[in-house]
Amino acid sequence: MKVALAGVWHVHAKDYAGQAAEHGEVIGVYDEDPSRAAAFGKEYGLPVYASLEELLAGEAEGVIVCSATGLHADLMVRIADSGKDIFTEKVLALTEEECLRIRDAVERNRVRFVISMPQKCNAGPRTVKALIDEGRLGQINYIRFRNCHNGSLAHWLPAHFYNPEETGGGAMIDLGAHGMYLIHWLRGEPEGYRSAFTHVCRDERDAQLNPAGLEDNAVTVMTYSDGTIAINETGFVSVGSPMTLEVGGSGGYVRWSGGAVLLTSAESGNRPVEVPLVPAISSPLAHFMNRQVPAGCGMEDAIALTRMMQGAYAAV
Repeated sequence: MKVALAGVWHVHAKDYAGQAAEHGEVIGVYDEDPSRAAAFGKEYGLPVYASLEELLAGEAEGVIVCSATGLHADLMVRIADSGKDIFTEKVLALTEEECLRIRDAVERNRVRFVISMPQKCNAGPRTVKALIDEGRLGQINYIRFRNCHNGSLAHWLPAHFYNPEETGGGAMIDLGAHGMYLIHWLRGEPEGYRSAFTHVCRDERDAQLNPAGLEDNAVTVMTYSDGTIAINETGFVSVGSPMTLEVGGSGGYVRWSGGAVLLTSAESGNRPVEVPLVPAISSPLAHFMNRQVPAGCGMEDAIALTRMMQGAYAAV
């Protein structure tokens, strides 16, 4: 499959370009900032499109969208109208209304759509979901996911990641997307939201990078009609904090922290025991490059993620 990149704004653009080249051919790159496109093209030996129109008129069968989130809606509608398949970085768009515009264009033009939700493909979360689906935790009443890094503390995030018009927010809408889509995958959409967003990193460099004071430390607590509580923790100011997923229910508790999955239940004598991992599957991008849509990485999943982000930000 031949693909082109529309936007290299996102820090994962380099990763996607490399992965796509392993499964097909990357034939060019476009970015609304010509200097950014030129630098990326030079680094990876890729032709640079002078305009989006040039990209859409070319031979690419699919387009990997790594532009600023605030540009996603207009960009993806134009890609879909050109008849090219779409792979997009999360989140799909900043509002549900924009998501619906994208969905209409995708359905109208019958193009393939995949959103990047890679944790759904990894062994740990897949094992946790299998335990839930098998009923081994009983009635679920608690979920917690924590995913953080030190991007603000160490100043390795690019300055445009702190532009609210481009991003729609700070740590929650960026890194916190993983927790939102996992919670939706495991339990569905919540009914209530309560959020605490704070700004921790305040040194001179941070003042230059993040003048709007976007949140770099964030928690959203979500509630369900049956009493279930789900917690999504994220941030750009943590060092050594492991990615962690915990789920509790009437029949047991499971914890994954980047390695083994530990189950505590009556069947284990109420002590934590390691359970066999469900095998990982290929990444969403690998599926896309092989003309497939992995389960859980489609349009409705993408729209649900944006709705949950809207709920989280409205609750601050």
